[in-house]
Amino acid sequence: MIILDYRDTRPIYEQVTDKLQKLIINGVLEPDSKMPSVRNLAMELSVNPGTIQKAYAELERLGFLYTIKGRGNFVSYKEELYLLKKEEYKNKIDTLLKEAEEIGISRAEMLSELEKEAKEHD
Repeated sequence: MIILDYRDTRPIYEQVTDKLQKLIINGVLEPDSKMPSVRNLAMELSVNPGTIQKAYAELERLGFLYTIKGRGNFVSYKEELYLLKKEEYKNKIDTLLKEAEEIGISRAEMLSELEKEAKEHD
């Protein structure tokens, strides 16, 4: 389900948050399905339960989860979450293209590299 990268410079809770967002957006975690308990997911990933609690709180703040008191956390997928994430990725690409141009790499060259990467991952 989730594989953590301990070489990643981001905090563990951010990695968990990001990976769960992707699972929700891709439909792996279905709307209204119950999430694993904080304790169970923490044990599965060998991390502190506080880390998972922080990730769940962030996902709830972002609208990906909702909590029912005494019952747990549930997936709250909405189409607008997907659209927001898509827009975020478009902005990242735009920023990357601008930064590349600033150091002399043309958009055509960057787009060619993106196409090459996309073909390798298909």
